[in-house]
Amino acid sequence: MAHKILAAVFALLVSTGALNAQSVDEMIDQAKQLEKQMKEADALAKYKEVLKVEPAQLSALVEASELSSREGNRQKEKDDKTRYFNEAKDYAQEALNQAPNNADANYAMAVAMGRLALISGAKDKVAASREVKKYAELAIKFNPNYAQAYHVLGKWNYEVANLNFIEKNAAKALFGGLPDGTLQQAIDNYEKCKKLDPGFILNYYELARAYNKNDQQTQAMEVLRKAVALRAIYQDDPAIKADCKKMLEEMQ
Repeated sequence: MAHKILAAVFALLVSTGALNAQSVDEMIDQAKQLEKQMKEADALAKYKEVLKVEPAQLSALVEASELSSREGNRQKEKDDKTRYFNEAKDYAQEALNQAPNNADANYAMAVAMGRLALISGAKDKVAASREVKKYAELAIKFNPNYAQAYHVLGKWNYEVANLNFIEKNAAKALFGGLPDGTLQQAIDNYEKCKKLDPGFILNYYELARAYNKNDQQTQAMEVLRKAVALRAIYQDDPAIKADCKKMLEEMQ
């Protein structure tokens, strides 16, 4: 009788473990479907549910970080942006703790730090900027064909090329300066991203901005025309396409 009871308990434990594993997989599938439906806030909530069950689930950590960065960027108030971006950073850090050589985890950290840099004062912006470059380059190291990591590197070059006097002085005081970032390097990075992922609409918008800033209006307009014809994939894509259309109309 004792053996039968032990066998029953063992069977229950095994089946419960399988059920938990299955439920996590199902929740991740549901989150991915929500992303495809452009319901990113709901997808983020679903990934958070996964992490309550399995806190070290790598793909959920990476996706929660990326979605927190995107959701934060949609907020109107700086405090709300900061909260989301810090959550994105925390999720990315935990993903890196689990898998420091994972390209997606490094990319997620680059994005989170990039978002924080854009809303920070001169000192914090410069410090965050160094981290953006570091993690974007690591993502590319671990996956040389990581299109969106090249996009982040392009954004880094664009922002560094356009640092103001105060920010440049902060960089010099804190770190003896920053590596050179140029518009041409930004354009090269964006073009690399476009080659690897021709459907990434945000990259077209940023590439057009870089071309325009570099006094290459013809190239900028060509990029914008391609962008407005692309199919929306991410939740922000319709708004980005509208921005591309507006920029194109202003340049014509």
